[in-house]
Amino acid sequence: MMLSAGNGFIMQSDKYSRYNAGQSLKKYILLKKGELAYNHGASKAKQFGCCYELLEDEALIPYVYHCFKVDKNEYTPYVAFLLNNPKIDRQLKRLVSSSARMDGLLNISFKDYMSINLSLPPYAEQKQVSDFIKRIDERIVIQEQLISSLKKYKRGLINEILSERVKLSSDKWITCRIGDFLCPKSVKQLPSEDAPLMAFTSTSGVCEKGERYDRGFLVKDVTTKMYKRTDYGDFIYSSNNIDVGSIGLNLYGSAVISDVYEIFSIRYADPWFISETIQQKKVIHNILKYRQGCLYGQYRIYAEDFMSVHIRVPTLNIQKKIGSIFSQINRRITSEQNLLYLLEKIRASLLQQLFI
Repeated sequence: MMLSAGNGFIMQSDKYSRYNAGQSLKKYILLKKGELAYNHGASKAKQFGCCYELLEDEALIPYVYHCFKVDKNEYTPYVAFLLNNPKIDRQLKRLVSSSARMDGLLNISFKDYMSINLSLPPYAEQKQVSDFIKRIDERIVIQEQLISSLKKYKRGLINEILSERVKLSSDKWITCRIGDFLCPKSVKQLPSEDAPLMAFTSTSGVCEKGERYDRGFLVKDVTTKMYKRTDYGDFIYSSNNIDVGSIGLNLYGSAVISDVYEIFSIRYADPWFISETIQQKKVIHNILKYRQGCLYGQYRIYAEDFMSVHIRVPTLNIQKKIGSIFSQINRRITSEQNLLYLLEKIRASLLQQLFI
């Protein structure tokens, strides 16, 4: 097994799709249940490494991890929570003698790691706090599983309906061009209070640039550069990023976004039906046939090519029935994702307040 920031102990095969040890176990340590390991590798999620308790009976882990167990007078889960708290990073930062090595490991020795100062309450309080956080973690896992199940159900239902295996009426489906239902929008303006500067992804929809790129501070000339305007219900796709999912409806409202996005208003069709139809694998595959090379090694799909791709559609009345089903599922998924976000926020806030 190995340590993953944010996930704890995971199987090596989950990370690398294979078992790395081969026939040699010389570079692995046998860790027992209840013992801890510190991975002093820098990552985006945990800049100064991560520490977790092994919950399985035993596991072989890479020898480069710092392994140890907690004194019997202290509660192991509490110590594990505490060692992963961002406030401990301040001490770890002082211990780093130089930048990460070629293998990504920080130069924090076992002796240095053991020198970290911890403030521990009585055992009973440690257990009470840890058990409460554990219940929140269990609830978060349940919420994640629910969202995953809803998304799987949505994919299955969409495939059934759009493959015409589910008959909602005797009406026949006809083949049309995407452009028969989309009208390009090219209005440009500066960011304003009613149309702030945003980005777009299929997972988050229209969202703050900092959330999309984690580098919102790099945006330049915000007060002078003209951006494309989008409004609620518009269909958007990134002309050079469609194969990784930057495509879907604007459910946020008025905003301005980069001109790498193509923006359309939807006409003569149900927005939800058209959006989900265009995002089907078969349609995306046909769209990607028009992908052309451009500067800086990026690809581009021009709007006129995008709109020439064919899709199959029923009558507008049936589109609305199907679109209503899709929108209800999406609203449920969004609601559950918001609850997950709230749970994660509560957990983070508690950890920040408890581990002073």
